[in-house]
Amino acid sequence: MSVFKLFSLGGVVMWPLLGFSMLVTALFLERGLFWWKISNRQTRLVQRVLESYPRDPQAALAKLKQNTDLPIVRIFLAALTLQEATPDEFRLALESAAQAEIPLLKRFNTIFETVIGVAPLLGLLGTILGLITSFSSLQFGQVAGQESIEVTAGVGEALISTATGLVVAIFTLLFANLFQGLYRRQRAMIQENGGRLEILYRRLYRRHVRNRQSDRK
Repeated sequence: MSVFKLFSLGGVVMWPLLGFSMLVTALFLERGLFWWKISNRQTRLVQRVLESYPRDPQAALAKLKQNTDLPIVRIFLAALTLQEATPDEFRLALESAAQAEIPLLKRFNTIFETVIGVAPLLGLLGTILGLITSFSSLQFGQVAGQESIEVTAGVGEALISTATGLVVAIFTLLFANLFQGLYRRQRAMIQENGGRLEILYRRLYRRHVRNRQSDRK
């Protein structure tokens, strides 16, 4: 049986299920490219920045400004570009910038959750509508013969929408869980490297304070 035949047998709910499948496919591609870009570049970049920052803060800052499309870079820049910030102000800037990046990291999660919940219900609705149509053609007292064969075939066709809804929901759930795992790893990475940067900044800040005190003497 061809795909077009299955689609027509699934009933009217196949159209919104098709729309859901096309939508989540486009979002999967967008999220996949987003996470691929992050995982491919940011680890090496952050490592080089943290290594060069104690020796040459300006060079590290210039390196960050060349890669502002990465979330962790924007977080670092929000703190490093503060003028004469105390360690506490530096930490608050890091935390505030990290919170501001969360919506981007969790982008489309609400849509994925909606599709996961609604797609099986649409499939079930299509099955119920198909069953109603099948049994409405069976007159009272007719339980055998051609009528029962038609009803049996109609029940099988009605289940197509349920199967389609489950397939859409399952694939959406798999990819949504993958992106959720990448999001949790990214949060842990931001916290770890943000803490390392804060330590380096505190050391430079104490050194700067001591130098100013010695100059006054």
